[in-house]
Amino acid sequence: MLARINPKPLSGTVPAIASKSMAHRIIIAAALANGVTRVACDTTCADIDATIRCLAALGARITLIEGGYEIHPMPKSLEHGLLRALAGGTLDCGESGSTLRFMLPVACALGADATFVGAGRLGQRPLAPLSDELMAAGCTLEGMGGFPLRETGRMRPGRFELPGNVSSQYISGLLLAAPLLDGDTQVAVTGTLESRPYVDLTIDVLSSFGVNVSIEEGATPGGLPLTVFSVARQGYRTPGVIAVEGDWSNAAFWLCAGALGKHSVTVRGVSSNSIQGDRAINAALMLFGAKGQRNARTATIRPDRLRGIELDAHDIPDLVPVLSAVAACAEGTTRLTGCARLVLKESNRLITTAEELCKLGADVRVEGDGLVIEGRERLAGGRVNSHNDHRIAMMAVIAAVRCDGPVEIEDAEAVNKSYPAFFDHYRLLGGDVELFDE
Repeated sequence: MLARINPKPLSGTVPAIASKSMAHRIIIAAALANGVTRVACDTTCADIDATIRCLAALGARITLIEGGYEIHPMPKSLEHGLLRALAGGTLDCGESGSTLRFMLPVACALGADATFVGAGRLGQRPLAPLSDELMAAGCTLEGMGGFPLRETGRMRPGRFELPGNVSSQYISGLLLAAPLLDGDTQVAVTGTLESRPYVDLTIDVLSSFGVNVSIEEGATPGGLPLTVFSVARQGYRTPGVIAVEGDWSNAAFWLCAGALGKHSVTVRGVSSNSIQGDRAINAALMLFGAKGQRNARTATIRPDRLRGIELDAHDIPDLVPVLSAVAACAEGTTRLTGCARLVLKESNRLITTAEELCKLGADVRVEGDGLVIEGRERLAGGRVNSHNDHRIAMMAVIAAVRCDGPVEIEDAEAVNKSYPAFFDHYRLLGGDVELFDE
C-alpha cells in the first residue's frame, strides 16, 4: 500500500489504543492461570493477534467479548507431577519478536514440543543467548537461525544468566516461564540492563497474577552491575478481571505531531502513573522546548520553539524514530545515544531512520550507537519506504507535518503490526492521507 500525505498541521484529541507491550504479557499470563480471566482491551493489532494464535495452539481458548477478551486457560495435564500443555502444536509468531521471545521459554517450560514459524525479518533476528540458556536447561532447539524452529524437551529450573545489553524480551520471557517450573528460578543479568522499564512491566503483570518476583541489586566480582530476579515455584492465579492500559509508545507519534505543528494535540486514555517506559515522551518533548500538560488520563503537547538536545535512549528505544523526526526540525544539533538495540528491530532502525528522514530533506547521520541530527526549520517532502517497519512508516507521517511538499510512503501497511487504526486517527486529527494499492 502506498500512502500519500498532503502535509498539514494536526490538532485535536485522539484516543489511545491498548498497550501492545502490556497486552502480550497479560494475555499470556491469563492463558497460564488457574481460571477464566476477562481482559479489557479495546484494540488489537497483528502482534497481539500472533500471541493469541500461539496460545490457542497450546490449547487456550480466547474469545472476543465486548471491550476485550475472555481467556480460558490452556488445559494442562500432569506428567511426572508437572503441568504440561498440549504438545505438538505449530506456533505462528507472524512478525512479532515479542511473541517469539515470550512464547519460546513458555513452551519450553510446559514441555510443549512445539514448532515455531514466522514471517518477515523475524527469522533473522537473534535468539542467542536466550536460546543457549534454554538448551543448557534441558531443551533441544532445531532450526536455529530461521524457521521452522522446533523445540523439544522440558526446561529445568535453576539460574539463568544473561548480559544486560541483550533484548529485555529475553529476560521477560524467562520470567514469564519461571512460575511454570519445578523449583525456584533466578534470572541473573550482568551489566547495565537496557530497556529496564519493559522488565518492570513484566514484573507488574506477574504481580497482578499472584506471582512474586524478588529483585537483588549488586555487583559481580569484577565490579559490573548485577541484577538478580528470583521467582519461587508458584502458579499463576487469575485476578478475574484486568485491564490493558493505553499505549504510550503509539501515543508518542501524536504528541510529537503536536510539538512539530501549530496547534496542541491531546491523547486521551494514557495513564500518568503508568509503568510503561515510553511515558517519558512528555519529558523528552519538553526538553526540546515543547509545552506539555498531562493529568491522570490524558496528555497534551503544544508547539513552541524547538532546540536540539542530547538524550540517552537506552530505556526508550522505540521512541527514537519519531524523536528523530522532531529533532530534524529543532534548531541546532541533537544527539541520540544508547540506540544499539535498534539494529535488531523490524528493520535496522539506526540506518532506516537516518535514510528515510534524509529522503525528506533532513540532515541525519549514524554515529556510533546513535544518531546525530542537524535541525532545520522545514523539510522538503518526498518518497520514502517503510522497510516493512511500522515505526518507520509512522515516523514519516509525523515528519510530514513540517514538510513543504507531499510525502509518499511505500509499504505503508506496516502500521498494521502495532496500530491498524493509525490512518483513521491521523484523519481524526485533521490529517490528509490518500491510500493506494501498489
